[in-house]
Amino acid sequence: MIKIGSAHIDTNIFLAPLSGCSDLAFRLIAREQGAKFCFFEMVDSNALIRNYEKTLRLLETTKKDSPIAAQLLGADPDVMCDAAQKLVSIRDVSFLDINSACPVRKVVTKGAGASLLEKPDTLCKILKKVSSVLKIPVTVKIRTGYHKNDIKKIINTAEKCQENGASAIFVHGRTRAQGYSGEVDYAAIKKISEAVRVPVFGTGNIFTPALAKKMFDETGCDGITVARGAFGNPWIFKGIEDYIKNGRALPEPDLSDKKIVLKKHLAYIDKYRHSIPSAEIGFMRKVAMWYTKGFPYAAKIRGEITRIQSYPELIRSIDSL
Repeated sequence: MIKIGSAHIDTNIFLAPLSGCSDLAFRLIAREQGAKFCFFEMVDSNALIRNYEKTLRLLETTKKDSPIAAQLLGADPDVMCDAAQKLVSIRDVSFLDINSACPVRKVVTKGAGASLLEKPDTLCKILKKVSSVLKIPVTVKIRTGYHKNDIKKIINTAEKCQENGASAIFVHGRTRAQGYSGEVDYAAIKKISEAVRVPVFGTGNIFTPALAKKMFDETGCDGITVARGAFGNPWIFKGIEDYIKNGRALPEPDLSDKKIVLKKHLAYIDKYRHSIPSAEIGFMRKVAMWYTKGFPYAAKIRGEITRIQSYPELIRSIDSL
């Protein structure tokens, strides 16, 4: 159980907002395998207020896809405020997160994502404006720095975020310059956690239950978000809970179980994704690649998957493994 503002959530282990990955199909599979709380994919504020169909589809959900949170991306306080109000009018979310951590070039060149770390006053204006108009809690995701780790600066930013309405702070333990590579700075997350009163969530390199425990132990964080560690590995949530509670690693699912879950994941994609056939099979191939890690002859299997041109063909290939 964790409290974020007025929201009481039954778990402190969340599925992160994974742009281009954690769609409805992904979330449903993750929930079936142990995830108790998920994020929608990251939503662009400008695209949302302009009613872009592709953006609105990111917010598709079902009754089983709950509880859930959303994350907004943007650089303009007024646009972010309008988008936030629109989002909560469309979907019932536990809280709304403001992204100031995305390191992707096309995002930061627009002044959004991690570039807000270089403009903390703008970030605070966004938080203050959005939190003043929403009835649900507002949180923020940050990194440990932009060009390099700057503990004093990032602690100051975290404290200002708290003062301007952030009910929790999610910290990716790398700089923007690092992207998703290099070592996670557990010490920086720990110092942020010690400096603020609101819950702090650690994220970065949580690929196994042991690494999840390492995040908790070395940072003193209140919760974690699992990102790439859930790719083709939706049972990681159940594994983390059991490892932290009992100190034991659950057995790895066997090939048969992995095939069953993969086929169900693909069936959800076929049911819910609604994209053009070439894009849909391309996405299915990507998902199938995630699950092949640890398969016998994985390299050969991946080579075969890249040549598959239809959903039925992909299912036949999986059945033949």
